[in-house]
Amino acid sequence: MTELAKVVCAELPCDNGCFIGHVSLHKPAALNAIDSEMIALLHEQLQRWQHNPAICMVLLDSQSDKAFCAGGDVVAMYHAMQAHDKKSDEVPAELAHFFTHEYQLDYLIHTYAKPILCWGHGIVMGGGLGLMSGASHRIVTQTSRIAMPEITIGLYPDVGGSYFLNKMPAGCGLFLGLTAASLNAADALYCNLADYYLPHETKDAFLTVLQKADWRIAAEQNHVLLTQLCQHQASYVSEEASPALLPAMQAKLDALAQCDDLRSAVKQIESWPSADNSWLRKAQATLAAGSPISAHLVFEQLKRGATMSLADCFKMELIMSCRCGMLGEFQEGVRALLVDKDRAPSWLYSTLEDVPQTCIDSFFTSPWRDGKHPLTNLGQD
Repeated sequence: MTELAKVVCAELPCDNGCFIGHVSLHKPAALNAIDSEMIALLHEQLQRWQHNPAICMVLLDSQSDKAFCAGGDVVAMYHAMQAHDKKSDEVPAELAHFFTHEYQLDYLIHTYAKPILCWGHGIVMGGGLGLMSGASHRIVTQTSRIAMPEITIGLYPDVGGSYFLNKMPAGCGLFLGLTAASLNAADALYCNLADYYLPHETKDAFLTVLQKADWRIAAEQNHVLLTQLCQHQASYVSEEASPALLPAMQAKLDALAQCDDLRSAVKQIESWPSADNSWLRKAQATLAAGSPISAHLVFEQLKRGATMSLADCFKMELIMSCRCGMLGEFQEGVRALLVDKDRAPSWLYSTLEDVPQTCIDSFFTSPWRDGKHPLTNLGQD
């Protein structure tokens, strides 16, 4: 086993001579919030295993019982944004570097030839969902809590959200993006953010099953085999362990998906009865307190992303994320929630109606010219 800073890597021997590439996040004090160093280590390791014929599959997990990954290291990004001159038309270099490499890693996971099994135990938020969503086989447990909370920090659901939020049942992606509602295992399965449920205490036994499997050289055969093993080991989610909340709301979510404008969508969510539903009440409160700019971005990204390829979604999101940093909304959101922790952000606009269309349009205008977009070649190799 080799420890690489906050990422621990190992090649686990299987009975038939193959190996399972095991990469485990290990930054417990920050709930495994990924930083640039971790992104680079993950990307390099996955690329090496991609070209190693002895590696039959990859297991991606965390050494923490609390979280798989709570997101990106936005506090580090905050300091980079602080040093940036908001009057400048230049993209903050550290911000562009982080998002570029994060999205390249996420894209690699989505398009990886060999099967990747992600064990999404505990907290999975933001950048953590970017890692998990692209895995070919995604497992949730009784403590999985999944969310895209970016509206609370002046960002939007990035890391491929423009793509995977559009793959959910009607209205679910828009609702989750606008409210940052937290999902349990049952709802993650319902939303196509996970494939299987296994109790966390069965993990070691399942790993033993994987090591005893008859892996092959061909990636296609190993995908089929891993699917069979997951199906055989998976459990049903009990209502006691993880009660599903979204299925009962699907009629409302269907209506939400028919909204032609953001204001109508927000009014619908605000009107849903929640006196006896603390989960929905919290979601409504988060929407009300969130960044009005972020709400507009969520609505627009899903509309545009619905017809885009995965690569084009990441290219669009890199523009959007850098624009968030250049404008200052993202910086203010992180300050209020995670730096000063006063939970009183001073958003640039007080209401949805105050946000001018020119402001929203600017988030989809590239700050790079003459083919200099850092992800220009994504998806072309």
